[in-house]
Amino acid sequence: LQELRPEAEAACPVARRRSTPGRKRWQELLALALAGQVGARGVWLGPPLNLFAYSQISSLVRRAALTQNDNHCNYEKTHNFKVHTFRGPHWCEYCANFMWGLIAQGVRCSDCGLNVHKQCSKHVPNDCQPDLKRIKKVYCCDLTTLVKAHNTQRPMVVDMCIREIEGRGLKSEGLYRVSGFTEHIEDVKMAFDRDGEKADISAHIYPDINIITGALKLYFRDLPIPVITYDTYAKFIDAAKISNPDERLEAVHEVLMLLPPAHYETLRYLMIHLKKVTLNEKENFMNAENLGIVFGPTLMRPPEESTLATLNDMRYQKLIVQILIENEDVLF
Repeated sequence: LQELRPEAEAACPVARRRSTPGRKRWQELLALALAGQVGARGVWLGPPLNLFAYSQISSLVRRAALTQNDNHCNYEKTHNFKVHTFRGPHWCEYCANFMWGLIAQGVRCSDCGLNVHKQCSKHVPNDCQPDLKRIKKVYCCDLTTLVKAHNTQRPMVVDMCIREIEGRGLKSEGLYRVSGFTEHIEDVKMAFDRDGEKADISAHIYPDINIITGALKLYFRDLPIPVITYDTYAKFIDAAKISNPDERLEAVHEVLMLLPPAHYETLRYLMIHLKKVTLNEKENFMNAENLGIVFGPTLMRPPEESTLATLNDMRYQKLIVQILIENEDVLF
């Protein structure tokens, strides 16, 4: 376990943040994930780890860490600094020195309100804790910002919509492929923006389940940074181009570990749900390939808006989502 720790930490931010005395805690999480025990000196007391188990350690540790933190999320978040003109005297909240000048004396985080010098902003740690009063919307809000503000693992839109769909819509023909009325989908969007987790999306308000699926897809499309982030987009596309199935699956797994924790957890939860959808294929006629066609462009977008690049990548986007659904129990 001692030897495995550095590699897993490098790939897993959740594990990496558990430093001194977190070494013992990390070992306990790994033991929990692998259904074994750790001795007094970090010696593994479970069955021998084969190559497959070794390759899955990063995701197992991350999953165990998330499970242990159901009620408290420690996702890192960078500050969203913007140049600001302060009225009256102001002091930097990082270096405690005065902010000189009449205009644009410093920067303010639009999510938590932290005021610092522009130069100091480069040294501020990624410890932004968004203030709910500053979060105006649910839709179009950065994913990590939203979950940090509400102290949840995933956006409430994802949890609530999936709960509603699984409660009454898994056998609905053409689930996620059939579109609901745009006006009603916009109503759901406004309800979430206005009421948050108190939004009513029950059957007596929206009897058509396609309205709820449409609202969920719209949420993912409206994210400023997609669930599969711009930084990892090219790596996922490259992984999809690998011809050998085993090597391709391994490559996809490696790129998954690069996702920010909030994005990873949201994607994991969604794939578990979509796997349930495919288990009802006889009734809803939606298999992993069909869902890949629907969710490929929804969950991942190229960093640069290019019609040609989007068209060229569509089959790989579909394949990535298809792989994630079919192998969700292995990849996450």
